[in-house]
Amino acid sequence: MRWIDTLEAAAAEKLPEPVHRYFRQGSAGGVSVGEATAAWSSYRFRPHVLTDVSTVDLRTTALGTPIDVPIMVAPTTLQRQADPDGESAMAAGVAAAHSVLGVSSNAGTTFAELGAVGAPWWLQIYVVKNRDATLRMLDKAVEGGARAVILTADTPVVGRKEDDGPSVWEVIPDGQLLANLDENKYADGDLGKADDLTPDVIGWLTERTGLPVVVKGVLRGDDAKRCADAGAAGVIVSNHGGRQLDGAISTAHALPDVAEALAGSGTELYVDGGIRRGEHILAALALGARAVFVGRPALWALTVGGSAGVTRLIGDLGEELEHAMRLVGVPNLADLSPDLLDR
Repeated sequence: MRWIDTLEAAAAEKLPEPVHRYFRQGSAGGVSVGEATAAWSSYRFRPHVLTDVSTVDLRTTALGTPIDVPIMVAPTTLQRQADPDGESAMAAGVAAAHSVLGVSSNAGTTFAELGAVGAPWWLQIYVVKNRDATLRMLDKAVEGGARAVILTADTPVVGRKEDDGPSVWEVIPDGQLLANLDENKYADGDLGKADDLTPDVIGWLTERTGLPVVVKGVLRGDDAKRCADAGAAGVIVSNHGGRQLDGAISTAHALPDVAEALAGSGTELYVDGGIRRGEHILAALALGARAVFVGRPALWALTVGGSAGVTRLIGDLGEELEHAMRLVGVPNLADLSPDLLDR
């Protein structure tokens, strides 16, 4: 059995049950979360033969940052439940793999602490009803060395979870969330998700931070083009791990439409959701993604193996990708193309 396939069960033995449930669950009936991985596995390859694959190069860049493999870690919350050092441990694992870390705005680690680890990181931001709270967090992220802002665009309200036991919020101790915001300064309604966002928010974030903005949660080509036209440096095809609108299209099947809409725009394209194998990554890159993000597998790896587990996860997936590229007959990322896939 692959080590990666053992991680969730091993993590479940270490995590409090409500935390494990929170990490793994999707919204409502769990349709989208349940079909994410199978959607990637539905693609079939049309490999080239008699091509020189003696050397395979997995190196690329993400918004100008060099990375050794096109595999990055998605922003996730409650990382101090997975490891006492939380985001700092995740960052150390990512740094050792020479990749990029997405950091949740709900992080339980200060951005200053995180910046000291040395991993390149992008801040995921929820714009909230009281914009002052958002601005304060953005300023701290810039001070802490964030290299980009990931605007989560698919959360005007939080997707409904159908818990069958105590909620995670009933069992976690204080100090696990929002280490970069003084919640006492705001009323309860201030920190609710903003439900009035338009593409203009992309320029607002860019102007405030001076950083590139990547829009996460895009599942349609027309929306991707609106983001690019508004100045987005990147787009992440994502259905929030199946945690927002249940029944939303899988990212594996949404990616081709978004890639077509962004062709020639210069806007970088990324994807997450259900990616568990090197072959899944190969399919994503062939369809036009520059790199992929992994979320739940990184949480399981952090829970089971700490920072070294995160490094191994990225390394193992990279080795599988290299193997698949040799078999598909394409040694360079730049030469991967949709004609390698039978849709």
